[in-house]
Amino acid sequence: MGAAINGMAVHGGVIPYGGTFMVFSDYMRPAVRLSALSHYPSIWVYTHDSIGLGEDGPTHQPVEHLAALRAIPNLVVIRPADANEVTEAWKVAISRRNGPTALVLTRQTIPVLDRSIYAPASGLQKGAYVLADMGDSEPDLLLIASGSEVSLIIEAGARLASEGVNLRLVSFPSWELFEAQDEAYRNQVLLPGVKARLCIEAGVAQGWERWFGDCGGCISINKFGASAPYKIIFNQYGLTVDNVIDQARNLFGKNVRV
Repeated sequence: MGAAINGMAVHGGVIPYGGTFMVFSDYMRPAVRLSALSHYPSIWVYTHDSIGLGEDGPTHQPVEHLAALRAIPNLVVIRPADANEVTEAWKVAISRRNGPTALVLTRQTIPVLDRSIYAPASGLQKGAYVLADMGDSEPDLLLIASGSEVSLIIEAGARLASEGVNLRLVSFPSWELFEAQDEAYRNQVLLPGVKARLCIEAGVAQGWERWFGDCGGCISINKFGASAPYKIIFNQYGLTVDNVIDQARNLFGKNVRV
């Protein structure tokens, strides 16, 4: 399939895409790498992007695959947080004419964010954007997530804000798009003076240290998955609102705004 997608991209006249489970990106790697190396505008669509796949077990649950795709130069990887971000991700993928794009989508049901409360999904086009600031003054804590875990930081953020914590929620669907922004924008989103930063993603933590810094942390999955309904396995692996709150409180207690 990969060779056919690249062939159509080279021929022109169509915008080709191919799709499969995220875990099978391993088998597609030569074709994906070639599209990046050759600047083909192929679109690679991956679903079932985490241990949320559930009962099929660790053989079908991608853990290290996001990191592996992000390691490919000239490949833009986008992991949207909801249906509106998916729409914006497709706009990015279709508009890119000098390289491939990977869209990484979840299996389980996730809420569609109320954009009358949170920032417009068009912020995805810059890779990361401020969903909302919560509290009465400047943020002292950043909660950062991609994909299905954005809903976790929204619920956790609301509870922390009710306790008097001033915080910022950041949706971070694409490292590559964010890296392409100027320093002023990146600093506007990830406030340099805020050292308490917690990143959440259902995959290995590799690479996130660039964004959470020396004093931050990451809720991630650094081991293989297991066979269980997704709600059970998420709970066992710490991808819960309660764990986000506990880890955020711990970070917030250790860090001060400078």
